[in-house]
Amino acid sequence: MTALAAAPGRLEGRRRRLLGAALALFSERGYHDSSVDDVVAAARMSKSAFYQYFDSKQHCCRVLLEIEGGALLNSVLAAALGPGDHRTRLRRGVHGFVEACFSRAPVARLLLVESVGLSESIERVRHQIHGDFAGMVEAEIRRAQADGELTGIDPVVYGRAVVGAANEATAWFLQAGGNPAGLAAELCRIFAI
Repeated sequence: MTALAAAPGRLEGRRRRLLGAALALFSERGYHDSSVDDVVAAARMSKSAFYQYFDSKQHCCRVLLEIEGGALLNSVLAAALGPGDHRTRLRRGVHGFVEACFSRAPVARLLLVESVGLSESIERVRHQIHGDFAGMVEAEIRRAQADGELTGIDPVVYGRAVVGAANEATAWFLQAGGNPAGLAAELCRIFAI
């Protein structure tokens, strides 16, 4: 392998190290209490390396949220797919969200707590992730209604309510400690799914 062929892999590895350090710091200390200097020190890299990949700490946070928040959402959508009735798929989606948040607590803390209100561009990413989750719920409700089930429910409101409740309860339980399976089961019971 030539040095030129190895360079893209090495560059991506450096970017991943910076993102990993940023995720650890933002989730442990908080976004506002973590500086670019802290990120580069944790990644054992230079400040110039940081700025080779990111325009600012905020840009780094947005990229981190796009990558890690998107991966978390993809795991939720994958959990919801498969056989079963509408309620089963909705339950799997809620359980998938709660379990993904507990198993990837730093990502969940970034998505649900640390990134809230940071900037318009970060809010767009957060709203896209939450919107995709709500859209999954909404689509399942619409399919159920086409089959004569779950009638009388506004799919848009229901989807947003599920996501809002799941976000708030999960964020609280992540900080307070708790049983993810119990939380997911209670959310499903509350939403009659």
